[in-house]
Amino acid sequence: MAEAALATPPRTWLARNRFLLVFALLASLMGTSVGVAKIVSSLYAIELGATAGQLGLIAGGQLVGTLAMSIPVGFLVEHYGPARLFVLGSALAGLTYALVPAVQSVGFLLGCITAVSFFMPLRFVSLNAVFFEQVRHLGEGKAGWYRGTHMSGMFLIGPAVAVGLVGALGYAGTWWVLAASFALTIALSPIVFGRYGTLPSSGTARPGPREMLRDLRLLWRDDALRQTCVADFWASAATLYQSTFIVAIALQTLRLDAAHASGYVTATGLAYILTLFFAGTAVRRAGLRAGYVAGFVLVVGAMLLQGGARTPAGLWPGVLLHGLGMGVLQTVTLVRVARAGARLGQGRVSGVNLLAMPIGALAGGTLGGLLGGVIGLQNMFYVFVPVFAAMAWWLGRRPVADT
Repeated sequence: MAEAALATPPRTWLARNRFLLVFALLASLMGTSVGVAKIVSSLYAIELGATAGQLGLIAGGQLVGTLAMSIPVGFLVEHYGPARLFVLGSALAGLTYALVPAVQSVGFLLGCITAVSFFMPLRFVSLNAVFFEQVRHLGEGKAGWYRGTHMSGMFLIGPAVAVGLVGALGYAGTWWVLAASFALTIALSPIVFGRYGTLPSSGTARPGPREMLRDLRLLWRDDALRQTCVADFWASAATLYQSTFIVAIALQTLRLDAAHASGYVTATGLAYILTLFFAGTAVRRAGLRAGYVAGFVLVVGAMLLQGGARTPAGLWPGVLLHGLGMGVLQTVTLVRVARAGARLGQGRVSGVNLLAMPIGALAGGTLGGLLGGVIGLQNMFYVFVPVFAAMAWWLGRRPVADT
């Protein structure tokens, strides 16, 4: 009896944390596959002789499907549940990646990458819905863990794995390993999706265009969700601009080499990921309004520091503060999305929120490319200052921000 009692605590801990551990593994694996695909797509396109314009089309092709499918998939999750949609999206994406080396053509690569972008929302919206539903059981202090594990795979593990795979297996072998990783996520998925609760929309009519438009109007009238999407839009715009152009600023203005310039991107990502893992408890205790204000104020400071930096050392504080501020904002967003999903349906809310990020990223890249060429890339950081200051004032004064 004593031996049995002593054996119980480890089993109890594993049982209590089994979902979180498997979910973290699944999210990290999915993020790694995205990171590998991004790097290998660019390297393979260059190997095939792609022009600068074709490289731009391949980069854009990775977003087309997300823009088109995020909202419809959110409604499908509410009707059919996330498990089968996750498996379908994973199977289709994996098969498409396996086909890439069959035809050595830039046009074929572009077609495959674009097709995969239509399948990926089936995976990400489904996984978002499950995690946001579980946040109320896991505790809001862990709200950032999902995005943190996913981003770790995408930005830290994926690029290193991609280079190693290409060196060891060549491009064809790398595409096949990438396809196999999708089969592995399917194998892990029953443990995660078995925790998803009763479908709010079960038994209702199949979602058509009219029903989706009607429900979208209802979702947009929700003040908290609307605020969250607006905040996520601007955060994504600033993040895309910083990650895209900080290297060019370091190379052209500060005269650094490529290795040192890319270190700023890595540092921003590390600060962002660490904040996602550790800021949840502080945000929960301070309140979501305070979290928003703190995040936006930190980003304002980061923009001022990055815009005014004149030496390599002077750029570091702004870069690190940028990752910290964005991590705080993302933590607040994840908590608010989970709360909105509990009221409005996790699938619907996840689909709507997922759409805000690529739209913001496209806006940030376009704005930076057009306006940055006129006023200077580094001066573009100052353009974001009044925007984030206004966001801090707007969201900090509204009482619904903690709902």
